[in-house]
Amino acid sequence: MNATATRALAVLRPIKMVVTNYPEGEVEWLPTDNNPEDASAGTREVPFGRELYFEADDFKVEGVNKKWFRLAPGRSVRLKSAYIVTYVDHVVDEVGNVTEVHVEYHPNSKSGSDSSGIKAKGTLHWVECSHAADAEVRLYDRLFSNENPDGHKDRDFMEFLNPDSLEVLSGCKIEPVLKNAEAGKPWQFTRLGYFTVDSKLAEEGRLVFNRAVTLKDGWKG
Repeated sequence: MNATATRALAVLRPIKMVVTNYPEGEVEWLPTDNNPEDASAGTREVPFGRELYFEADDFKVEGVNKKWFRLAPGRSVRLKSAYIVTYVDHVVDEVGNVTEVHVEYHPNSKSGSDSSGIKAKGTLHWVECSHAADAEVRLYDRLFSNENPDGHKDRDFMEFLNPDSLEVLSGCKIEPVLKNAEAGKPWQFTRLGYFTVDSKLAEEGRLVFNRAVTLKDGWKG
């Protein structure tokens, strides 16, 4: 995929993060690189505020070990291009699913001028709630579950069709720059892969992105 693709923040399976010690109603715009590997690509600004969206998979209550570099009780993480935050508590629904995580931010930990001395485990992507847009994201995986589906004399290649070759996610949250994304232009969603606007499904008031390439790939098994 195009190595010069602009980076952007998008959350595919969002839950809310509330920064309890950040002023209500205040939003600041923080600089972030368009492409960390290409300084000539310049920077843009992303909004940061008290309420954010982040990936549900980036928070865990149980089973946390030394290899877990995301958010959990007793842990601190850096928010990409923003601040270090530390877990405070979380909220669950009637069936025990986490719906909201409360954290405190460290004002002296801003990216580029961090003087906090805090060692954060991992960096998370996020999207500020009040400026976020909704999007549908279509995740394409391998069409077949075997790398050589027609190489089995005693089996029909159709037996190897991957039932999970397409996953459609609605209610995804994207940062403001993606609201005007054009078909054909590749974007690298931070930590998620390379995406483009679906030229057939996207329309006025409906943003649809297709994932073309994941960041890590390879046959397993």
